[in-house]
Amino acid sequence: MTFPGLPVQASAHAPDIDFVLGLEHWSILALFVFFFGYFCYVLFRFRRGANPTASYAGMKSRWSLWVVAAMAVAELLLLVVFELPAWSERINALPSPDEATVVRVVAEQFAWNIHYPGPDRTFGRTEIGLISSGNPLGLDRTDPAAKDDITAINQLTVPVNRPVLVRLTSKDVIHSFTLYEMRVKQDAIPGTDSPVWFIPTVTTDEMRAKTGKPDFEFEIACSQLCGLGHYRMRGFLNVKTEAEYQAYLTEEARALTP
Repeated sequence: MTFPGLPVQASAHAPDIDFVLGLEHWSILALFVFFFGYFCYVLFRFRRGANPTASYAGMKSRWSLWVVAAMAVAELLLLVVFELPAWSERINALPSPDEATVVRVVAEQFAWNIHYPGPDRTFGRTEIGLISSGNPLGLDRTDPAAKDDITAINQLTVPVNRPVLVRLTSKDVIHSFTLYEMRVKQDAIPGTDSPVWFIPTVTTDEMRAKTGKPDFEFEIACSQLCGLGHYRMRGFLNVKTEAEYQAYLTEEARALTP
């Protein structure tokens, strides 16, 4: 079930998220139709012409109580059977770092700083005192583990059909890392390492062909009002084939060579 108007599905878990969203919105629509219909019935049934004399006896039937109770039970079932399991799977079933593309994303006003661990798969040391305009992450290149680390700003590149494990944090205020087509949304909180993961199922080039938009790009949006420049906190997700991704890593590693 896909609710109309949602972005194109581009991750493995997107259909499951859309199914739950569809259930939620159709249930809300059903409630709206029911209560609107009841409202119209009350306007007609208790119009002044049909009830010239006010009655102060009040409602004696309990049917309304049972209707409200049934709605509460239905919403509880929706929460327990569909929503909580979907949330739990996204939170608890994190992929193994050995099989995933692991990347740090450090948010700041108003940019996304991307940090790859390099071939040794170990993130290098970062120091607050080293942060500068040319080194926004404060990466200590004298650390052996940091020598092969790759950094970028507002450009996150990942391979298709492989789990991507993003470890989020923030340098200043709360931001919200959002990938609409991937159905990913997670707050980036200062001092907190918040993991979020997804498996992209279509490359950027395939999406361009699928949508008929040659300039299509996956956008990284900030969904949390984070300051006056919030509107321009915009990054891009580049999903490549495995071969293209390895070529990207090779090219970036070559740029690190003195």
